[in-house]
Amino acid sequence: MEGRKLLNTEVAISFVKDTFVQELKNKLNLIPISSPLVVLDGTGLNDDLNGIERPVSFPIKSLNEKRAVVVHSLAKWKRVRLKELEMLPGEGIVTDMKALRPDEDYTPIHSIYVDQWDWEKVIGKDQRNLILLKDTVLQIYESLRLTELQVERKYPKIKAILPETITFISSEELLQKYPDLSTKERENAITKEYGAVFLYGIGGALSNGVAHDGRAADYDDWSTTNEAGYKGLNGDILVWNPILNSAFELSSMGIRVDKKALAHQMEIRNCSEKSKLTFHSMLLNDELPESIGGGIGQSRVCMFMLKKQHIGEVQVSIWEEDKKQALREEGIDIL
Repeated sequence: MEGRKLLNTEVAISFVKDTFVQELKNKLNLIPISSPLVVLDGTGLNDDLNGIERPVSFPIKSLNEKRAVVVHSLAKWKRVRLKELEMLPGEGIVTDMKALRPDEDYTPIHSIYVDQWDWEKVIGKDQRNLILLKDTVLQIYESLRLTELQVERKYPKIKAILPETITFISSEELLQKYPDLSTKERENAITKEYGAVFLYGIGGALSNGVAHDGRAADYDDWSTTNEAGYKGLNGDILVWNPILNSAFELSSMGIRVDKKALAHQMEIRNCSEKSKLTFHSMLLNDELPESIGGGIGQSRVCMFMLKKQHIGEVQVSIWEEDKKQALREEGIDIL
């Protein structure tokens, strides 16, 4: 019977993924494409995340021992691909990304295996603003809501809980609202209050001298002043997860750096030497399109939609045997 239970979960996971990606493609005008598991080291194409995580790397015999790295995400690769595919403003791509992040700490919502829908869309130079960012967030959020409603119809015991609207707030406003709380406590407080929040302006130092969270210097624009008077044209989609009793990040996204923002952010992060790398030199030489993009966690979406307690219930990864046994004793079935 345990095997049949796991099989039923696999069927439900497939339903959630198929439903959501179809909604997302329709809302954002995205074309599915193929994507790499590895890229060559030294090109600047891999996502540096917070700038300190180590990628899995290995030499390639047939390329004279050049080293390749397993992707963390495809944040920068997608922008190059938009150019190669000659995509026009308003057109975008989405891919089924698989990644390894060996420095990730194990938690109920983290493993070293990462699966997400990585998407990227060409925009005009005059669209680098908060209006476009918010409109895109609304489209993604509507895709999530419609998916949740379809899950409820197929599995009536799983009730839809997302609010009709998502609330927008800057990380600086959030700091001012909860000045005595930690970063995660602020996220929990605002998300519990509203149910779904887009927290924007993540990566640059706030008025207390500390960034809300880390962001690499070379993909999201977290330094440009937006129309609301705050720094940043990026952010996270957070929802309240009653199973975990905490805020739950489903997506990190943003308008990407132009050459001015890239140079400024690399200077802030003391990594201007990256300007010589392939990706960075292309951007600084105006060879890449302006774009907006992000990643939406597949396992995270499945966890939320199917009301699961642990990410191991919706993805196959590596876990310590004693941890798996402890979870089984709690009634949590790891795939």
